[in-house]
Parts: sequence; structure tokens; C-alpha cells
Amino acid sequence: MYQAVIVKAKRTVIGKENGILKGFHVQELTAPLLKHLSAGIEHEIDDIILGNVVGPGGNAARLSALEADLPFSIPGMTIDRQCGAGLEAIRMASYLIKAGAGTCYLAGGVESTSTSPFEKRARFSPDKIGDPDMGIAAENVAQRYNISKDQQDRYALLSHERSWEAFEKRLFEEETLPLPNVMHDEAFMKKRNLTKLLQKASPVFLKKEGTVTAANSCGINDGACITLVIEEQKARSLGFQPVLRFIDADISGVSPLYPAIAPVSAIKNILKRNSLTVDDIDLFEINEAFAVKVVSCMQELGIREEKVNIRGGALTLGHPYGASGAILATRLFYESKRRDMRYVIAALGSGGGIGTAVLFEVIK
Repeated sequence: MYQAVIVKAKRTVIGKENGILKGFHVQELTAPLLKHLSAGIEHEIDDIILGNVVGPGGNAARLSALEADLPFSIPGMTIDRQCGAGLEAIRMASYLIKAGAGTCYLAGGVESTSTSPFEKRARFSPDKIGDPDMGIAAENVAQRYNISKDQQDRYALLSHERSWEAFEKRLFEEETLPLPNVMHDEAFMKKRNLTKLLQKASPVFLKKEGTVTAANSCGINDGACITLVIEEQKARSLGFQPVLRFIDADISGVSPLYPAIAPVSAIKNILKRNSLTVDDIDLFEINEAFAVKVVSCMQELGIREEKVNIRGGALTLGHPYGASGAILATRLFYESKRRDMRYVIAALGSGGGIGTAVLFEVIK
């Protein structure tokens, strides 16, 4: 049986919309990663699978491959599963390898909100169901699952502290490929007093009964992240040491009114199918689009917070939509090299009510 493994992974720094990466188009964010990860094995690459959500349209994967001076033989495919697109790219590459359709893929995602040509977001759902913006949808989850502002603020502060601790220990440097004149994530250029901001922040989406604020939500961001996914025996023959072995993945749908809870069903499905429990998973990376997403997932699944997002996440660093899923996998890749673990899971909930979860086994 063919096995898909991740042997290398890198991301760019993450910038705020119209911030430090505002001059970089999607291909300019992605090309350095493609060139770095494929160095010496350019002619082994079967395809590039790239998640992208807010444009510019066209085939950003092919454009990025050409920008990176990779062989013309690498076609490139761009996909959109909203916030889960980067993780979906890794899932798709892994299944292609397991099916014997190829042996070597560059998979991940990219987003440049700063250069997006789209003034408005795409629809998530038809009017007959309801098409809430993600902030309103987050409020829906907070109300339905009885998650208070205090719970969200407490988690947001914990995530903020974890992110800054990781930055100060220089842990993000290993996973990051700097761009010209851009060495660190924009979030770390100035330290915020988040405790004070959380106390002062008022609800953004539901003014009276709301709990979701700018301080317990992620920002809008630019960035890219790519992983090198190879068939395990081929990886070893090429001299790579595999780190994460793809075991299984699940995509599930929930009501478009409650997308933040979508990772729960995907994680439950993947655990049941593999005869595992939450306690068998050593580390979870769940995208922090909103604090309520992670709090609700921990609450519904019974996950202890010391096993979730131990280096913080999008609440501090930011959420470049198409890249975020790949960033979760990349974080797991490097944490798996630092810690004694067996199973890890990356998961997201996306606009339209889609949950994505991927289970990896750590290779020692």
C-alpha cells in the first residue's frame, strides 16, 4: 500500500491586509516557497495543488510554478474550499499518492487580501437558508452552545500569550521562509496589551447581546504556506526523513448558520473511523478564526486546552484564508519534531458550514 508523508513544510511571514506584504501578489508569495521546497527534486514533482479563496482568479498554482522557474511539465491546480482550502490541498495530494496516481506533490495555499480584485465576499449560502457573515455566524455558535464573552476572551488571551512566547523563543523561525526585507510576522512588530483591549472591546456583530469582538477574533491577512508530500518509500529513496504520515481525513457539512462548529463532526468522524478517542490524539491544531470556534470545539469534544494550539494561532498571527489549513499542518510538522507524539489532527470550519479534519501519525 502506498503511504503519503510530509517531509518538508514552510510558510511565509504573515502580514495584515495592506500591511507588510501588500506589494506581493499571490505568485510572488508562493514562488519562493515552491523553489525552496523543490530544490534538487524539481523533476520529481507531479503537480502543485494550491488553495486560494479571494483571487485573483485563474490558476494561481500554475502561475506560481512558472514564477518559481519550475519545469513546464508541472501543471498546477488551484482549489477553493474557503478557509479549508490549504488543508484540502494536502488531503487531495495524500489521496492521489495513496491511489497510485502520483508520488510527489507540493500542496498548500496562498492568500493576498491586499491585492484581491473582489470588493465583496462570495456567497456562502442561498437566502432561503441564510447567508450570515462569519462574525454573525460566530455569534450564532456562541448563543447556541452557551459560550460567554468571558470564555472567548480567556482563550484569546491564552492564545496571545502562547504566540508571543513561541516568537520570543524563536520557534516560528524554523517554519518560516523570510521574504525580501520581511523577516517576522507583522503581529510581532508591536506588542499589544491584549488584557486591556479585551476589557474595552465591545461586540462588533450583535451590538446588544453579542460576545464576539475585534479582540477575540482574527484579522484579515496575507501569506502563503506549502508542504512537500511524497510517497513514503520514494521519500526515503530521495534521502528525506518523513515526519508526518497521512492516515485519514474527513469533510463534513453542518448548517451554514453555524460554520464555527463544523470541525466537531469532522473530528468525530475521523476518530470513529480509526477506532481512536480524543485522548489518543496528542496535539490538535484548530484554526482560530474566532475564539468561539476553538472554545466550542474543545467543549463539544472534551479536548483539554493544553492539547490545542500550544503555540497560539490566527488570533495573533492572522488568518490568510487559503493558506491557513496548510499553516496548521506545518505547525504540527515542526511540533512533531520537538515532542514525543503519535497522533495529531489539523482541523478547520469554513464558510458555508464545512468542517475539514486530517489525521496524521508522527513518524519516529
